Amino acid sequence: LDTYEAMMNLNRTVVTEFLLLGFSTSPEREVLLFVALLAIYLVTVVGNLLIILVTLVNPTLHTSMYFFLSNLSALEVGYTSVTIPRMLVSLISGDKRISFAGCAMQMCFFLCFGSTESSFLAIMAYDRYVAICNPLCYPMIMNKKVCVLLAATSWTIGIPAQIVQTGLVFTLPFCSSKEINHFFCDPAPLLLLACVDTSMNESLTYIMVIFFGMVPFALILLSYIRIIATILMMPSAEGKRKTFSTCSSHLIVVALFYGSGILLYLQPRSSEFPDSGKLLSLFYTVLPAMLNPFIYSLRNRDIQTALKRNTWH
Repeated sequence: LDTYEAMMNLNRTVVTEFLLLGFSTSPEREVLLFVALLAIYLVTVVGNLLIILVTLVNPTLHTSMYFFLSNLSALEVGYTSVTIPRMLVSLISGDKRISFAGCAMQMCFFLCFGSTESSFLAIMAYDRYVAICNPLCYPMIMNKKVCVLLAATSWTIGIPAQIVQTGLVFTLPFCSSKEINHFFCDPAPLLLLACVDTSMNESLTYIMVIFFGMVPFALILLSYIRIIATILMMPSAEGKRKTFSTCSSHLIVVALFYGSGILLYLQPRSSEFPDSGKLLSLFYTVLPAMLNPFIYSLRNRDIQTALKRNTWH
């Protein structure tokens, strides 16, 4: 036993940096990947900032629905900025290194933004539920004070838990390998580098996914069950169509976010973090954030009107 412990101590090393392997591609493909990611990132940032600007400068959009939408857009800018710029630098420079502290900060911010987005999607579903199922009391229930409180709670509720989760990962003893088979510091591939049993960390990861992912998703489902039941009771087909159109954009965003997330976290684990996992992570990270402004602007008449008014004036 003493000999085994001595050998394990020799294998452990003080890690000061990691190597993010990213996607194994040829130099030509890396150039194409860089151009594609840069275009996606710019579209994401510009599109979401435009949504924020439009909701700020148009008094007609100063409602709870658009208040939460502007918060979601700000969140998407931060969410993609945690991972994509670092990946772009790596692709253009060839430097795959990331410091120990930088890796920890990237993971913590990524997890915090992820849990915050789940909370906002659940709050936006509740907002639609109150507007459709209890319209007479909607202004009183979703007043400014309540909206600010819900937004502040969404931004902060996941921070303590994700700091603890990140701390538990980065206090593990790591072996000689520093190569993270991913394009950002995600818990799953990092745990593969640890020299000790990580079952507790893996269990904590699943608990976090359930609490910050599945619980909000369940609340969204409950809200839409009530919404659909209310819509079906409406007498006119035109009334049903108009009412459903007010929440169709949110439904598409929920499907994108949770669909890719469920595929990512429920895929079978293997001894190596598979390329399919990296592709799913990329989809989960960039596509919903990029498509959100298009989904809301193309399917929302109020935003279309506001955009036209600001364009002409």
